[in-house]
Amino acid sequence: GMLAEIEPRYRSQYFAHIFAGGYSAGYYAYLWSEILDADGFVAFKETGDIYDPILAARLKKWVYESGGLRDADELYRNFRGQDPSIEPLLEIRGLTE
Repeated sequence: GMLAEIEPRYRSQYFAHIFAGGYSAGYYAYLWSEILDADGFVAFKETGDIYDPILAARLKKWVYESGGLRDADELYRNFRGQDPSIEPLLEIRGLTE
């Protein structure tokens, strides 16, 4: 069964709008933005300084200044040095062991 704190609300039929019609593409985009946000923040945590100026400059150069000029995957890899990982978002949401 469902967890007690969820049971009175949020059954699957409440989420039908996410998977039907045009909203599904928007929801997918929202999830990707959360993945990039969580993974990007991990990059700053890995430096030991969440205000690391060198990494901040890379973020500015490859994401903020170059967005839309080249492939988004390529720009993110240039900033992060790797493809984005879903693991940080799963951890934030408490979905890892």
